[in-house]
Amino acid sequence: MNGELEYKIKIKELPIGERPRERLAKFGAASLSISELLAIILRTGSHGETALDVANKLLSKYNGNIKSLFCADVSELSKIKGIGFAKAVQIKAVFELAKRIQSFTDEKVEISSPADVASILMPKLRTLDKEHLVILCLDPRNRIHNGSEVTISVGSLDVNIIDPREIFRVALSKNAASIILVHNHPSGDPSPSDGDIEVMRRVMEAGRLIGINVQDHIIIGDGTFISFREKGLL
Repeated sequence: MNGELEYKIKIKELPIGERPRERLAKFGAASLSISELLAIILRTGSHGETALDVANKLLSKYNGNIKSLFCADVSELSKIKGIGFAKAVQIKAVFELAKRIQSFTDEKVEISSPADVASILMPKLRTLDKEHLVILCLDPRNRIHNGSEVTISVGSLDVNIIDPREIFRVALSKNAASIILVHNHPSGDPSPSDGDIEVMRRVMEAGRLIGINVQDHIIIGDGTFISFREKGLL
């Protein structure tokens, strides 16, 4: 460069019609590429790189796999050049909002099948890298509402760790007429393990003693699920 510093164009120097924020406002978010959407979230670039440059580098790090990027934690993202802690937190916050929007309901929803449960919880559970055991508390009309979903434990389901008393403490505090247990398999395969079956056996026994019906145990995989009731495992 003959001793001259290399000059890189900034996003604000692009024609207005090519800037991600202006394009989103004019044409809608669906018209933008993933890298452009990420650039808007990042807001600024780093060390001579535009936000769009950093977004493209971020996607390249995960081979363009948005799901892998979605699953990355703050520590991992922070180590990527041009991201850092602040941008990593911004990314995770936006992803978490997107996940919660998919499972949000502002009214009571009647549960009539395992597929109803999967449609609500799969967006939230399918991308997690640890097992999460969730209890859904239903009213006498088989409905759930915001606040009726509670995470009981995080980590591998171990019959020596999962305490049915905690499950039914939550159920009683929510005045549940019945409950459904749901957990995810990070491997993507929802096939139940011996531990899964043993946990369900213990919970069913406790439910009969307390008088709260355990309707089902649903395992969420990657785009698929298994219902213990449908499989005849209850």
